[in-house]
Amino acid sequence: MVSPGSLRTSLMIGLLSVASAACGGSDGWRAFESAGPYPVGNTRFRLTDEARARTLWIEVWYPAAESARPEAEKGRPVEDFLSDATDRATYANLLAAAPQPGPSVEHHSAQDGAPDPARAPWPLALFSHCMSCTRFSSFSLAERLASHGIVVAAPDHTGGTLFDSLRGEAAFLTPDFLDTREQDMHVLLDTLLTPASAQVPETLRGRFDARRVGIYGHSFGGATTGLALTRDSRYRAGLAIAVPMESPLLPGPLLEEIHVPVFFLLAVEDNMIFEIGNTYIRKNFEAAHPPAWKVEVTDAGHMSFSDFCKITENYTAGCGEGMRQTRQGEAFQYLDIQTGRAIGQAYVAAFFAAHLKDDADGRAYLDQAHPEGLVAIASKAQDGP
Repeated sequence: MVSPGSLRTSLMIGLLSVASAACGGSDGWRAFESAGPYPVGNTRFRLTDEARARTLWIEVWYPAAESARPEAEKGRPVEDFLSDATDRATYANLLAAAPQPGPSVEHHSAQDGAPDPARAPWPLALFSHCMSCTRFSSFSLAERLASHGIVVAAPDHTGGTLFDSLRGEAAFLTPDFLDTREQDMHVLLDTLLTPASAQVPETLRGRFDARRVGIYGHSFGGATTGLALTRDSRYRAGLAIAVPMESPLLPGPLLEEIHVPVFFLLAVEDNMIFEIGNTYIRKNFEAAHPPAWKVEVTDAGHMSFSDFCKITENYTAGCGEGMRQTRQGEAFQYLDIQTGRAIGQAYVAAFFAAHLKDDADGRAYLDQAHPEGLVAIASKAQDGP
């Protein structure tokens, strides 16, 4: 007998396939629903900001040389992202204890794999993680971008990571810490765009295109994205996942001051920011200068697009069983986590391909719901020519 969960997963995958088939051939805009042509490499380094006496772990995912493909495709345990032995063991234990479907347990990037030799300078997207998360809590989004030729660099916001929280040392979700996080992103971008920076691994120095830089974030990272877009004119596009960029709870980001393309990914059953948070996302979209996009995903929760869902009991909203926030008190099954991640990966890759690579297929992907019936999309076209 087929279980209801398996049937639901099959139906969701079928919907994605039908939506794709309805719009044409097997390549072009459909490519964003799969890994791109490049194997993915990843590396990490420690960035020290002497002016703030602050040190950050940085993870970078990048298009790798073909020689890295076997290792990338083989897969590695997610805890291998951690260099500290204690943190690595802690995370491995959390993964072992977490129910499935839930957090991702394997990634597909070749550690320190040789970068692709022919494609620099690369477009660059910075990622800001959710509160009490990690630089790799949405690594599958980063892998999708890197496979399509866009480098992703993500800091651990020291003081606001999962491990800070587990130690009882977590910072609070305040405007001051939002400011700290935005400064983290600013210093990281400065460092990556300095060709001779000794802090950047030698194989990656000078390989980033300062004219093609974007930023995205999940939850508190989306608010960080909004503040960065308000303050830093180097960004060419920005995307927020499951959070408004501007809200009265975290003053600072102002849509009126953001003049680059923006994208909002909204989880309809978001039981962490609730309907008030989704209302502000919708208001953000209406207030945004065009071009702007908003995608609402049915039955998705706050963690439905991440690799972190159910890593601890604080991150359950988005996979497995839950309670609806749109019809209070009604039990339901969240969107299959693999489907949620697939939707996020495709739209994030298409958005940044469109705006950092001037990719016509990326723009075409943003014009439609993928799949219809599960996703609702709204857009505002650019004014003028």
